[in-house]
Amino acid sequence: MRVRAKICGITRYEDAAAAIDAGADALGFVFVPGTPRFIAPTDAAAILRRLPAFVARTGLFVDASHEEILRTIEVTGIDTVQLHGAEPPSLGTALMSRVSVLKAFRIRDPGSLAELEGHRDACAAWLLDAFVAGAHGGTGARFDWSLAVQAVGMGKPIVLAGGLGPANVTEAIRQVRPYAVDVSSGVEEAPGRKDHRKLRDFLEAVRQA
Repeated sequence: MRVRAKICGITRYEDAAAAIDAGADALGFVFVPGTPRFIAPTDAAAILRRLPAFVARTGLFVDASHEEILRTIEVTGIDTVQLHGAEPPSLGTALMSRVSVLKAFRIRDPGSLAELEGHRDACAAWLLDAFVAGAHGGTGARFDWSLAVQAVGMGKPIVLAGGLGPANVTEAIRQVRPYAVDVSSGVEEAPGRKDHRKLRDFLEAVRQA
């Protein structure tokens, strides 16, 4: 099965277009004010209106309310919601009638995997990222991939994130066998600005895996 690739932290149309041209399956937009890759829903909508329909459009939220997420869906037309905070399963369940839902987990040790089961029926896939104190993602930190292998064995599609880049994504895919991989800082020249060569190299490495 072909592993899919998501490019997260998009803030500029030229980066979105470059990612699509290089073969990205999904783009991610961070709707978390005060974070380095934040984009306002109206600005994301302006980018999304110019993109082809076949690319999945993901909005990342941290502990946002159901109402705020619905408003963002209406403004932007995103088709996937990534919940990256301490959201209860009930929020994912409520959203699943409107969009696809990814539930993100910050993995620190084997005990972190215990959290996944409570969200089994509240999302389409589990996204695994590295635990970094005070951060909810986009740190470039990597976690122990053997824990991701254990998560794959739990029977839910896994999106692997955390410290991925052109140099290690092929190894990560071969070791973990995830449904998809997710990258943000690993293909950047600066927070929110993608390096188009790194984008191409990353997506080529995904294809080679």
